Amino acid sequence: MVPMNPPTSLLRIHQFAALQHGPRLIVLGAVHGNETGGTRGIERVLAELDSGALTIQRGTVTFVPVTNPLAYQKGQRMGDRNLNRNLYPNAEPKDYEDHIANVLCPLLSAHEVLLDLHSFHTAGEPFAMLGPANNTGELEPFAHAAREQALALRLGPRRIVEGWLDTYAAGVKRRMERTAPGDRAQLLSTDPRYGVGTTEYMRTQGGYAITLECGQHDAPAAPEVAYQAIRRTLAHLQLVDSADPLPTADIEFLRLTEVIDRYHADDQFSRTWASYDRVSKGELIGTRHDGTPVEAPQDGHIVFPNPGAVVGNEWFYFAQVSTRKLD
Repeated sequence: MVPMNPPTSLLRIHQFAALQHGPRLIVLGAVHGNETGGTRGIERVLAELDSGALTIQRGTVTFVPVTNPLAYQKGQRMGDRNLNRNLYPNAEPKDYEDHIANVLCPLLSAHEVLLDLHSFHTAGEPFAMLGPANNTGELEPFAHAAREQALALRLGPRRIVEGWLDTYAAGVKRRMERTAPGDRAQLLSTDPRYGVGTTEYMRTQGGYAITLECGQHDAPAAPEVAYQAIRRTLAHLQLVDSADPLPTADIEFLRLTEVIDRYHADDQFSRTWASYDRVSKGELIGTRHDGTPVEAPQDGHIVFPNPGAVVGNEWFYFAQVSTRKLD
């Protein structure tokens, strides 16, 4: 089990390797330190594995219950900066998250599949975040869309979202135009690699990955969502002797189309928003500190509204129905 205050000088990693060949899965919790539902779900599965109630029959499964110990100890999203942005090995680490990345990136590279368990600030139901369709483009080339889609459909939540990295690329371009020199955490958000987190890095290494947002940070149901997703993943990949879960019916499939940053500490939402609240074109979402209204560009949904967002970083996202077909 993970201690309440894990040491910040190491990552606690639990690995189970069956003698029979199979997929290599890694499951992460608390990439952001205040997102603990995944940690609790992992702990529950570890207890079942330790007791013999659950057995890995084939392949390898690695669990990292607390991926950012410093942020976890502080009970906040970040240690020095956001671990789930600009994630890559760094020969000259400058902050705590750089040191974590130098351990985490090789660990991801040694696996084929990633399930990364997260949660979000405001109310809303759980959802899975999917990578791109197969492509050979420069931004996020990918060849495992069918496998990734199959896993996303079996995790439990009825909502799936795509479009992270290309939406972020456009957002970074706008951010670069207005960001003055400042502290390193702020300057990193203008790096074209800013949108690369755990799942995006996993895809660069030839694997595939799902981010599962298990609900609001402190929602009592979040650990159960995480636990069920782990068990469903183990069954789907046939790492355990359980039937493959049926795909979730009536999926709502959305695409992120825009990220809107917070420019000033006095930028305020027009009301308390929950993730995936519907908005109509022209509806008031918030107001800038100078009185400029922020309105919905089209009919769609608010995603990840963060009333406490760091100035210069993402305030909320906008999503619309995806035109991509899920097989």
